[in-house]
Amino acid sequence: MGTPDFAVPTLKALCDSGYDVIGVITQPDKPKGRGHHLMPPPVKEFAMERGLAVYQPLTLRGDEFASLLSQLDPEVIVVVAYGKILPVNVLEYPKYKCVNVHGSLLPEYRGAAPMQRAIIDGKIETGITTMLMAAGLDTGDMLLKETVSIGEDDNFEDIHDRLSVVGASLLIKTLEGLEDGSIVPEKQDDSLSTYAAKIEKSDCELDFSLDAKVLHDLIRGLSPIPLSFTHTPDGKLLKVVKGKLCDADKVCGVPAGTVIEVDEEIKVACGKGILSLLTVVPEGKGRMSAGDFVRGRKIAVGDILK
Repeated sequence: MGTPDFAVPTLKALCDSGYDVIGVITQPDKPKGRGHHLMPPPVKEFAMERGLAVYQPLTLRGDEFASLLSQLDPEVIVVVAYGKILPVNVLEYPKYKCVNVHGSLLPEYRGAAPMQRAIIDGKIETGITTMLMAAGLDTGDMLLKETVSIGEDDNFEDIHDRLSVVGASLLIKTLEGLEDGSIVPEKQDDSLSTYAAKIEKSDCELDFSLDAKVLHDLIRGLSPIPLSFTHTPDGKLLKVVKGKLCDADKVCGVPAGTVIEVDEEIKVACGKGILSLLTVVPEGKGRMSAGDFVRGRKIAVGDILK
């Protein structure tokens, strides 16, 4: 059971490792692009390439899905970023239960956006936890963990892609351990838990009164989607794809958000430190380098972004 790109390496690993994948459950096709054409989820595309049976139920509750589950009769259900809450009858059905591949080192970062939140919070490591799913939000017993470092310039895409590969290999080890009895499930310490809430628009606005390091981490955690943003002096939206921490401790003596230097970068004074904008998306335009934006819009030293 899975839907986005993140889940594809795990499905591939299951197929390549010789497991009998008797069905793939994924979200319904959704309209995308200007033409609003229905597009299949990445997991469905891969499953169809491999000739796997694909099911896209609107709900997991009720007799229809219960009948499908009974028909498929799985020994284990692997869940990776599926996007729906599993009811108790599904959680309890398989012999080896439902095994989830989660993008954090539980109990830290339970919830919808664990990878983004770890980067935004300035963490230097994250990882994958496999767990037995329970009725609560990412509260099930932990099975295996693997740690992954977060580099100072890694963004969400970097960590997403890295963890998707790590998660796939860890899932295979987890299934092997469950089958031979070598894994002892470990209860989570709820007192150590943190919550990784879904990213909202309000999370994405750059507040230059904050430290440059905080803003650099925010930009990384939201790139390439949904992207952090600010506004130019004329009120136009300016999204930021990539930034660079220039001087974390410098106090510039000008209002926060003031542009203090422009060339191939746009250097901005923060509450503490200097943040350089390297790649941006101006309102109504495509992605471009900061240098191209400077030449096209003539943003000047002394302008204030807010």
